[in-house]
Amino acid sequence: MIDLRLLREDPDRVRASQRARGEDVALVDALLLADERRRSSGVRFDELRAEQKALGKLIPKAAGDEKAELLKKAGQLAADVKAADAERDAAATETQELLQRLGNLVHPDVPVGGEEDFVTLEKHGTIRDFAAEGFEPKDHLALGQILGAIDVERGAKVSGSRFYFLTGVGALLELALVNAAMAQATVAGFTPMLTPALVRPQSMAGTGFLGQAAQDVYHLADDDLYLVGTSEVPLAAYHMDEILDADRLPLRYAGFSPCFRREAGSHGKDTRGIFRVHQFDKVEMFSYVAPEDSQAEHQRLLEWEKQWLTSLELPYRVIDVASADLGASASRKFDCEAWIPTQGKYRELTSTSDCTEFQSRRLSIRVRDGKQVKPLATLNGTLCAVPRTIVAILENHQQADGSVRVPEVLRPYLGGREVLEPVAAK
Repeated sequence: MIDLRLLREDPDRVRASQRARGEDVALVDALLLADERRRSSGVRFDELRAEQKALGKLIPKAAGDEKAELLKKAGQLAADVKAADAERDAAATETQELLQRLGNLVHPDVPVGGEEDFVTLEKHGTIRDFAAEGFEPKDHLALGQILGAIDVERGAKVSGSRFYFLTGVGALLELALVNAAMAQATVAGFTPMLTPALVRPQSMAGTGFLGQAAQDVYHLADDDLYLVGTSEVPLAAYHMDEILDADRLPLRYAGFSPCFRREAGSHGKDTRGIFRVHQFDKVEMFSYVAPEDSQAEHQRLLEWEKQWLTSLELPYRVIDVASADLGASASRKFDCEAWIPTQGKYRELTSTSDCTEFQSRRLSIRVRDGKQVKPLATLNGTLCAVPRTIVAILENHQQADGSVRVPEVLRPYLGGREVLEPVAAK
């Protein structure tokens, strides 16, 4: 959540942020009114309690009619205090509910607009000219079937649409990707983490995934637990309700977890293959830093993502995501999109978001710097979302006979294998 003091001091900045997100600007004014009621009712309660305490000291000293009058007044004050307390609690609850609905403040350098209004910051790698090489590229599903690596038909039979099996070299390729990604993260100073896939409501809400993203979240009603869509959630909640010492920062974690997404609203999109699925594995980077270091850390996360995609020898571009396409928690987000030959376009493989103090305020995570205790900044960055990375590797490194060249960085994790070879159909 944002700082209420900032809202009171510069409401126009918050209105502009809401407008850029395409969200309800009237929410800002409603929140200002609720906050004013909260503060004024708090003052009223304190005044009445002080009067009640003062009166309580007079009653034992009084007698006769004076005491009777004071007792009558004390009874009225007790009722007034109770009413003021209820009003204060109601105003505080309303303020908190409205505050939870407000997205993070959009960074001033973020391009304003919707999904297609991003700005391309850079491009890397060379897009292959398959026509010049004398063959037409196959898509990842055709290649996966040739290699005995992907089985979506049995995935659908067992679990339904958008589920799949990785088989043979497909399973080995996932393990190679995860191990290589974790190795890079460990060298960069991240602490490897295996995180829970189920979290409590306060963890999910605290990271900002029960607002605009709630429709994509799986909820186990009988247990009141949520399946995570990313290990960002448990990694953000890892230090919930804690005060960290400033000399411990930055804290960097690399989490591996299964991820679950309902993909609500994506009907008809990417239905072929494993690009958009309900369950996948991912290696996620997560950082806790001092607020003044968040922008520099954001660039570091982006550089680690670029290093990863470059090591996989993939052509990709980096985009600055537009304001209305940001998640509620993100102040700014960069996506790395790999070229997918059979789609003839770049598609998102990784993203990194600067969430500033938004999540730490919701999760009550603070840093102690000397005598000062304040919220810290959190950031996240995908290192490897496995299925999409497999899609990009198969399509970009395929050869005319249906085999696929293995990027050098993965070979040590595949027993030195340089090429994935076609297998007989089963």
